[in-house]
Amino acid sequence: MRLLHLYWPHLLIRLAQVRSSIPFGAEPIVLGGKPWSNGPVLDASRSALELGVRPGMPLGAAHRLAPEARFLDPNPEADGTALKAALDRLAGFSPSVSAEADPTIPSFGRAEVQLDGLVRLWGPEPLIASRIEAALAEVLPGPPLAGIGGTRFAAAMAARAGAAAGGGARLRVVEPGADADFLAPIPAATLSRDPEVRARLDRFGLRLIGQVAELPLSAVMARFGAEGQRIHARARGLETEPFRPHRTPGRMVMSLPIEPPVTDIEALRFVLHRLAATFGDQLVARGAAAACARLILELDGTFVAGKTPPSLTIDQRLPEPTSEGLAVERLLLARIEASPPPAPVSRLELELADVAPATGTQLTLFTPQTGRTGRLGWQLARLGLRFGEHRIGWLEIGDPEAPLPEDRWRWRRGSDETAPRGRPR
Repeated sequence: MRLLHLYWPHLLIRLAQVRSSIPFGAEPIVLGGKPWSNGPVLDASRSALELGVRPGMPLGAAHRLAPEARFLDPNPEADGTALKAALDRLAGFSPSVSAEADPTIPSFGRAEVQLDGLVRLWGPEPLIASRIEAALAEVLPGPPLAGIGGTRFAAAMAARAGAAAGGGARLRVVEPGADADFLAPIPAATLSRDPEVRARLDRFGLRLIGQVAELPLSAVMARFGAEGQRIHARARGLETEPFRPHRTPGRMVMSLPIEPPVTDIEALRFVLHRLAATFGDQLVARGAAAACARLILELDGTFVAGKTPPSLTIDQRLPEPTSEGLAVERLLLARIEASPPPAPVSRLELELADVAPATGTQLTLFTPQTGRTGRLGWQLARLGLRFGEHRIGWLEIGDPEAPLPEDRWRWRRGSDETAPRGRPR
């Protein structure tokens, strides 16, 4: 798995400054309310932190430490709305994103994006990160710290390493399979948030993550228990907290513009292949399958005589839920070839609906043809699109032991919705 970790330090302060039209500068700012209120400090700017203000302390105590600071009122609803808008932007790049939209949670201001299967669509990983950063610039203030790694911990440490290098928004990419080598020189205290675990690591002389990774798992568990297994796996570049998307969408949508607009089927095939292949990689990475596909072709009628519709929509029910992008591409391309667009196409949008976890099929021991049933359903669907559904039929076994031969099977038309999911013979 490849994950992009984005982190906006002091995002609550940044959002409050934008709402209050306060310029970003050296003025100390404390978020939480007025100094005479009973609430705690939710966030503080860097200059306020240097004066001793800490999140969680009473606002009155913060005022005594930094009387010259500006105290701002929080707006959790507006903060949550801003982050949800950022999630919508991220969903335009990847269907698998994760972030905490509750401003009261300490992890607010962090987002994770799964990059598996996106290289075909958006280019190399650094280019994807730069495009995402540009898309989020209008939604969230300030550039984020960014890191790419194979695990959630490695990606977060990569973002932190980029900030330590002095780049601010500089991207740090951990090459696939190099997570353990990247983590080795990082302080071992970052392996756990528990102060006691950090103190024991220091007492045992384990000050670098590489030193923890070199120890046997049994030795680490003997000293740290269940937490030892977690920090040992994390030090070796293994995932300890599985990535869980913010929401599992029932539909996946991606689009690509075409400039200049084209009418050639081969050009449309090329763009459709990029979309379908990207979706196939994403479905495989998530262990999911789609049952429906919708292709929207936006038409450019500028130089076309007569009235032209703004778009052409192709709805295709798949013979069975699948994660194979090539199979979806072939069915949709057959529909385009059967009914070519009446005007040049300026944009393609592919949507997969009824996305759900993929389920396996239990094959029988003495029927080797069982696994071919699904492929036969796809062949029937393609034949129906090419020659017409009314010309394609199939036989379904009824009662093999019926006295009359005509009662042992029945004929079904290719337009029958049960055909692809039946038992064709």
